[in-house]
Amino acid sequence: MSFSAIDHAMMARALRLAARGLYTTKPNPMVGCVLAHGEEVVGEGWHQRKGGSHAEVFALQAAGARARGATAYVTLEPCAHTGSTGPCADALVEAGVARVVAAMRDPFPAVDGQGFERLRAAGFAVESGLMEAQARALNRGFLSRLERGRPWLRVKLGTSLDGRTAMASGDSKWITGAAARADVMRWRARAGAILTGSGTVLADDPELTVRFDDATEFVAPLRVVLDPGLATIARGRVREGDAPTLYVHAPDVKPPRDFTAERAHVPVRDGNLDLDAVLALLAAREVNEVQVETGATLAGALLKAGLVDELLLYVAPVLLGERARPLFDGLRIDRMADRLHLRTVETRRVGEDLRLLLQPQAAPELA
Repeated sequence: MSFSAIDHAMMARALRLAARGLYTTKPNPMVGCVLAHGEEVVGEGWHQRKGGSHAEVFALQAAGARARGATAYVTLEPCAHTGSTGPCADALVEAGVARVVAAMRDPFPAVDGQGFERLRAAGFAVESGLMEAQARALNRGFLSRLERGRPWLRVKLGTSLDGRTAMASGDSKWITGAAARADVMRWRARAGAILTGSGTVLADDPELTVRFDDATEFVAPLRVVLDPGLATIARGRVREGDAPTLYVHAPDVKPPRDFTAERAHVPVRDGNLDLDAVLALLAAREVNEVQVETGATLAGALLKAGLVDELLLYVAPVLLGERARPLFDGLRIDRMADRLHLRTVETRRVGEDLRLLLQPQAAPELA
């Protein structure tokens, strides 16, 4: 299908609009919409938060009567069902737009092609696939949950130049600088859950919350503690504040009577919590993206199991020496032929540190 330069420019604008909902739309996808007559934009909008109006509704309200005869550029197939709001496909029909260009089909079962069918049945020209790769990258967590049945999983680590994350004593404050730590907050804010292990809670007693210096709006991610025996329940910071907390434990563990935090159990496999079951549990809770902030043991287990989609690595210009703790434990790589290959997605300097966004080459092409 052939798209014009104007089509590309308008869809790029719609994608930029969609990205404004990065911190607030979860678990819904980020969606942007632009209404235009040729090069003239007459209305635009984006989905701002769950339960609120969709992008098409905002764009139609902005355009008013000028929506008639316009082309609607939408980053995701218009919905055809009634949820918190009415069907956007019907709204576009009623407004009398002439053409709908979508970046991609929506795999959500209540939509999944039905929006396109409704528009075509009403006599609309419907085209799909414009800048689809960019649209999929934007909503990789949402797509992962629907298409694979598990969230997109990102492991965040701070490391020295010699690949160490903490001293032998466990001391890790601070390897990276203040700019890197502030940058991490943006990645936390986009996640549906921040996951850690009991060892990290016992050693560091982290808060695992989003802390911005300004009034940036966000939906607080769920804090998830993998704690097979509920050994960390006396450590309080991970339960402080407004962010919710979930403890995931082994099936045969019973908490004390005064334990009030939310909890769930998953099966145990080879002496450890079943990580596939953990991710399936989070998908059932509509978590799109998981950010893992933990030590070498759990990070290594996730990587070895092939569950890591992305590595967010902050590299500080320091050396910690051979006695310091490594990035990953348990990989058991003895031959060069068995080494794990990573693809560099992005490299950026953050303060004095270097931020690398990496993907295992075997990771699915959702981005």
